[in-house]
Amino acid sequence: MKGYNRLEQIMDYLKGHNLATVEQLVAVTRASPATIRRDLIKLDREGVISRTHGGVSLNRFIPLQPTTHEKRQRSLAEKHAIACAASALVSPGDAIVLDAGTTMIELARQLTHLPLRVITSDLHIALFLSEFKQIEVTIIGGRIDDSSQSCVGEHGRKLLQNVWPDVAFLSCNGWDLAKGITAPTEEKAGLKRDLIANAKRRALLADSSKYGAWSLFNVAHLESLTDIVTDDRLDDDVRTRLEQLPGRLTIAG
Repeated sequence: MKGYNRLEQIMDYLKGHNLATVEQLVAVTRASPATIRRDLIKLDREGVISRTHGGVSLNRFIPLQPTTHEKRQRSLAEKHAIACAASALVSPGDAIVLDAGTTMIELARQLTHLPLRVITSDLHIALFLSEFKQIEVTIIGGRIDDSSQSCVGEHGRKLLQNVWPDVAFLSCNGWDLAKGITAPTEEKAGLKRDLIANAKRRALLADSSKYGAWSLFNVAHLESLTDIVTDDRLDDDVRTRLEQLPGRLTIAG
């Protein structure tokens, strides 16, 4: 097998598994352990993978905020399932906070039949929900981030610091048991922390494709959440560890 094809096989396997051992990659590629180790050294030098004592994984550092357009094309079925499951956390008359993002837009679509008070940073969500008379919508205001079409800055943070919602729904680009929930900028991370700080329930909505990815700034550790809603494509070992956290894990799908 040519080197390019073997490396491609290794990458495809890592995309579907959070962690892989040399022995697993040998079985997948039918190459020798020595050959696989040389391939991993090459990928490590190029910054493509991270090597740990347990094996190797894709280096999934996210330096910049993906655009809303980019995120709309990803994990559509999973986002719909997560939104449907998350809607069960909302009762008529609740005051809720919706973070920005495509999963949150999908959640908003599941809530239009309820009388609610909704606070959001997302322009798309605010405009969409304003069409429904039984929903009172507040947008936090501030500077508009052009990548996510959402509000950022101190104006919005001050508003969030002074509300006490029933449920706050948090989105992310990456989440991980060790690193928690992260954001690409300090500004985004601070706003997300304020978004969940005063809520009775703090729910992360994140599909499995984002698990194991991370950015520079920590928002919160998973132990601080009351709910995590994700899809059914997580590895079994990750699911088992998530079930041991204090909050409730909901698997949608």
